[in-house]
Amino acid sequence: MHSKLNLLLVAFAAVAALTLGVFDSSAAERPNFVWILSEDSSVHYFRLYGHELGATPEIEKLAEEGTVFEHAFSCSPVCSVARTTLMSGMHAPRVGFQHHRKFRIAELPKGAELFPAYLREAGYYTTNNSKKDYNVEEGKVWDESSNKATWRDRPSPETPFFHMQTFTLSHESSLHFPPATMENERLTTDPADVELAPYHPDTPTFRFTKARYFDRIRAMDAEVGKLVARLEEDGLLDDTIIFYFGDHGGVLPRSKGYLYETGLRVPLVVRAPEKWREHVRIPPGRNAGFVSFVDFAPTVLRLAGVEVPETMDGRPFVGPGVSAEELAQRDEAYGYADRFDEKYDLCRSLRKGRYKYIRNYQAFYPDALHNNYRYIMLAYSEWRELHRQGKLNDVQSAFFEPKPVEMLFDLETDPHEVKNLAGNPAYAEVLQDLHSRLQTWVKRLPDLSFYPESYLIEEALPDGAEFGRTHKEEIARLIDTADLALLPFEQAAPRLESVLESENRWVQYWGLIACSCFGEEAKSLAPLAIELLDDSELMVRVRAAEFLAILGEADPAPTLREVLAAAENPLVSLLTLNTIVFLRDREPGYEFDADTLKIKASAQEIERRRDYLTGGARGKR
Repeated sequence: MHSKLNLLLVAFAAVAALTLGVFDSSAAERPNFVWILSEDSSVHYFRLYGHELGATPEIEKLAEEGTVFEHAFSCSPVCSVARTTLMSGMHAPRVGFQHHRKFRIAELPKGAELFPAYLREAGYYTTNNSKKDYNVEEGKVWDESSNKATWRDRPSPETPFFHMQTFTLSHESSLHFPPATMENERLTTDPADVELAPYHPDTPTFRFTKARYFDRIRAMDAEVGKLVARLEEDGLLDDTIIFYFGDHGGVLPRSKGYLYETGLRVPLVVRAPEKWREHVRIPPGRNAGFVSFVDFAPTVLRLAGVEVPETMDGRPFVGPGVSAEELAQRDEAYGYADRFDEKYDLCRSLRKGRYKYIRNYQAFYPDALHNNYRYIMLAYSEWRELHRQGKLNDVQSAFFEPKPVEMLFDLETDPHEVKNLAGNPAYAEVLQDLHSRLQTWVKRLPDLSFYPESYLIEEALPDGAEFGRTHKEEIARLIDTADLALLPFEQAAPRLESVLESENRWVQYWGLIACSCFGEEAKSLAPLAIELLDDSELMVRVRAAEFLAILGEADPAPTLREVLAAAENPLVSLLTLNTIVFLRDREPGYEFDADTLKIKASAQEIERRRDYLTGGARGKR
């Protein structure tokens, strides 16, 4: 009787293990994994996604034997934030690694690790070749991370491995060329054949730049082929699950660094060999379900038979427990944009089905707000110069104008995201639904970015997740204050008066930002803002000066100069310089004698701003 019971228990355990994807740690056969990443690659440069000039025969060969994911999204349109999201399975604004690049490294929630560490504990050999760029404490993640790292150095042929390979050929820097390149370099892609987005001016510079990028994608694809050939040469192709994807979008102007589809939507191909296809559970072909970078870590852990930690925000999109039918029903992806090097502009997005919603929390900033690294690209600087000369149409000029506080796009009819439907009564229900979902999401995280980064560095990090948990109610209040900018001004005005007189400095801070979003409509609140120019909190003073300058009610220079001379925290100075650049470059703008600015704090990013203001970094006006 006992032996029969034991047999039944063993059988039950075996079925459960198969269902949940759990392997005996001593089992010789477990799948290997290879992640192949190409930098700055959105779907808009791949024949695999309908763009004929983007031939990638090696990746297409993987696709013939695997699954093409139609809707794969980076959570952030820049590398350090995107890669940390990938490796942690956590949303950056919840933990505190949302700023590119970090001023202070964050820690993962207690007990949590980057996911390759869990694979190592389960007996996997983990290698990375070679980019990391994490904004959190790394821990013991890799057996080797270098430009020589390879699975070939694992202890024995029976040791399962996870290998991550990044190809840099498609990085944004490949488009940082001098004017002479356009005359001297012969491209494979004919610039006359490229199709430009309607928001880009049709110039030889833009055509050459896009054609050159198609060439870079082809060169990257050849490297993918070489890597796959090495797996085949080693007799490992039939034992290895391969993921190919872009590390975020890019890379022409208005893509990398922005929450549009060109910045977030990436190619993703997963090839499972025949022996592991049933384990992966998603058949070859194409799948329209939505997957995000927070889902990648739990997916590999599930496939490896390793328990997915509760600290992760994502969920597996292939493997035991996931069906093709269930995956196809997933239709949401969230995105976040904060600081990119020296540029601040807080935005959040939600893609749900065919619709895309973007919430611009600092809508008075144009997309074109200067970032030194972006404007190295000739196409960027030419675009801005054409705008200054008045040679752009309305769609092309929108990049340089203040943004709406919220935007709604129907991607089936408007794939370039140029027709904002937020004010169209026919889409009122869709707008309200997506706004409500996004607002619920940022509160549930909770989103740490509703505090200035300077305050987070001093008070929240390194354990941002714990700080957010204990400050969840205050963060929700700050979000509600920011959302006053969504109301008609006559409804918002009484509440804005109240928040500007609040004893909570961050409520005041967000009240002033909401006033700046209203602009001239909020002129009646100028007297309250004038009182805050002498506030004890430097960040409140900056936002008050910014709002009054937008109104033309006060010269912002004295206040901003005083803040720069007094601030010891470099992030206070950096946000102040962000305001100065915005106010100088807008029309009509304010002149700031950058040579006489006294800045107490120091940082590389501060010097970038100073360089631009004094005429460097393509900053001449």
